[in-house]
Amino acid sequence: MTVRNPAKDAVAIIGLGTTPYRRDAGGKSPLALACDAALVALADCGLAPDDVDGIGATTVPSGSIQAALGIAEVGWWSNVTMPVSLVMMEAVNAVFSGACTTALVCHATYRGAGASRSAASDPFRVHAVGDAHGHNLAMQPETTSGTFGYCAWAGRYLHDAGCGREVFGRIAVNSRTNATRNPHALFREPLTMDQYLAGRMIREPLSIFDMDPPVDSGDAFVVTTAERARDLVDRPVYVHAGSLGRTGHPYADQLTDYRHTGKEIVADRLWAKSDLTLDDVDVFYPYDGFSIMAVSWFEAFGYCKTWEAPEFLADQWDDDGNRLLLDGRVPVNTHGGSLSEGATQGAGHWREAADQLRGTAGDRQVDGASCALLAPGGFMWNATGFVLRA
Repeated sequence: MTVRNPAKDAVAIIGLGTTPYRRDAGGKSPLALACDAALVALADCGLAPDDVDGIGATTVPSGSIQAALGIAEVGWWSNVTMPVSLVMMEAVNAVFSGACTTALVCHATYRGAGASRSAASDPFRVHAVGDAHGHNLAMQPETTSGTFGYCAWAGRYLHDAGCGREVFGRIAVNSRTNATRNPHALFREPLTMDQYLAGRMIREPLSIFDMDPPVDSGDAFVVTTAERARDLVDRPVYVHAGSLGRTGHPYADQLTDYRHTGKEIVADRLWAKSDLTLDDVDVFYPYDGFSIMAVSWFEAFGYCKTWEAPEFLADQWDDDGNRLLLDGRVPVNTHGGSLSEGATQGAGHWREAADQLRGTAGDRQVDGASCALLAPGGFMWNATGFVLRA
């Protein structure tokens, strides 16, 4: 395999913005949430809307964001589906290539009418997040995509690894423990393994604690060249390496087996592009939209071999802290992950990683954090991985 990485450390994240993650944003639309976050992100790095010449977006059209913010002109724009990593990759490539100098990346989530009774009572609430084709997966109980595909593969994992649901429980409990220190998180109450195992089953073998809760939210990031970043902020976050990964059989019902998914492609390409290794990683952010996803990323990146995550996670468990602490020093999903902070398709993972590397994570700050490993995507059609450094 031959890979290139001419953009290594040449592009940086300089601005972060977010709205509170809530079950109900008080009547704000996805566009309003995205723009609220965008203004915070721009203020965070001392820029104004007119300093932006590129816009990347997911659920909200980039043109709508441009019009709402009053940005006079842009030279690059993109709208891609979730996870957020896909549009972040587009933005990094656009800045590096010169298509734009300063890119604003926006993402908003909006609970659909099927997400709760309160949401269903609002006749104007439209679901803003579906599958890759815009379908609302919650309304398709027989599909093999989304929730149901991951449940099937979770069952396959337990069978082939010969383990119990505790392997998923460690992901959920770890996320909840870390969320107790995150005022931004939706769920902040501690969770025990016994409570996890007694949780209401949604679809075997995944329970209510294995799936991220839908929220109304907005997140935004400002991305620019490394040179400009150093003139604007004290501590830019550099994109050291990034990769997407997809097999020739990318959907849940077409995967050949658990070992041949997009996550293995991501890991192989990411480490080939990077000057760093697992030993350099200070904070790890495996995507946990479903607990099985996070389990699989430990194996793909080389923390352990396939089917060895149950034993590995048990060995890396910090009993005193009731959380994962890899090699006694590397925390996992310090913000509480999607399972406890809220379902933002990886936006929360990006924001938290950048906060840690900037030293602005508050009570969650990991001393001396200078390298973050992110895997904000699943392992079917949307696997992604990035190495960020301070």
